[in-house]
Amino acid sequence: MSGLMLLDTPSLYFRAFFGVPESVTAPDGTPVNAVRGLVDMIARLVQDRRPERLVCCMDADWRPAFRVDALPSYKAHRVAEDGGDQTPDALEAQLPVIEQVLDAFGLARAGVPGYEADDVIGTLAVRGAADGPVDIVTGDRDLFQLVDDRAPVCVLYTARGIRNLQVMGEKEVAAKYGIPGRGYGDYATLRGDPSDGLPGVPGVGDKTAAALVTRFGSVEGILAALDAGTDEGFPAGARRRMEAAREYLAAAETVVRVVTDIDAPELAGLDDRLPAEPRDAEALVRLADTWNLSSPVNRLLNALSR
Repeated sequence: MSGLMLLDTPSLYFRAFFGVPESVTAPDGTPVNAVRGLVDMIARLVQDRRPERLVCCMDADWRPAFRVDALPSYKAHRVAEDGGDQTPDALEAQLPVIEQVLDAFGLARAGVPGYEADDVIGTLAVRGAADGPVDIVTGDRDLFQLVDDRAPVCVLYTARGIRNLQVMGEKEVAAKYGIPGRGYGDYATLRGDPSDGLPGVPGVGDKTAAALVTRFGSVEGILAALDAGTDEGFPAGARRRMEAAREYLAAAETVVRVVTDIDAPELAGLDDRLPAEPRDAEALVRLADTWNLSSPVNRLLNALSR
């Protein structure tokens, strides 16, 4: 049993959308594959992990201005012609239904204007760790930077599916990437992440990034070594590359680092207790009938009632 479970909800419903056929539809023909897949994922997580508290963390802003201002390339390749993101139309139509179903169940749902779900997760993880273990469920490696064996805070990584979660704590991150367990953010800054439009430092790959983070501890530590004029600890050619990338490193730190101290009314007084029964049973029945969700809804009801 875990204390608090934080869901990277966008990561999960995107996984559900692409993992469940679009031929799964409501009676009117509307695809509901993402809704069904997400509800089934939550049922499996509740059944297997038995969290005492759970929050479905949402993107109120998928590309926050403070990150774009720091690094204009941030997620720029995902911007659609209308300026929004490139969410498939069939998924976009399901997002209001997802919110309605979560609310009818009484599952806590949290998003903060100007921030991504990652930042909500980071803030709630730091806050929640004071009361017990925290599990973060995501397919996004950026959240590895939040792992902390002292709390403990771990990531349940969904790359192999919800039935084959990889439990990632500091030891696992260190073993996989050859870096200090809480150093993933600095590692990602150095090597880059094309999926987020993060270019990385030219000429620096996984091994050099790992060596630098292990030696200097952080991007801040690397910059301090550059300022000190030392060559010690830099792999061949790496010091020159770091010097040339100073401007990028300063900007990328703002982009990569998950915010852990959001002060917003949306997170104040959040009731994250896992409900034993739905908040609005009538609405849940109506939604299940309208959108062909009876089977996954019943599976989640059964998991919550145990």
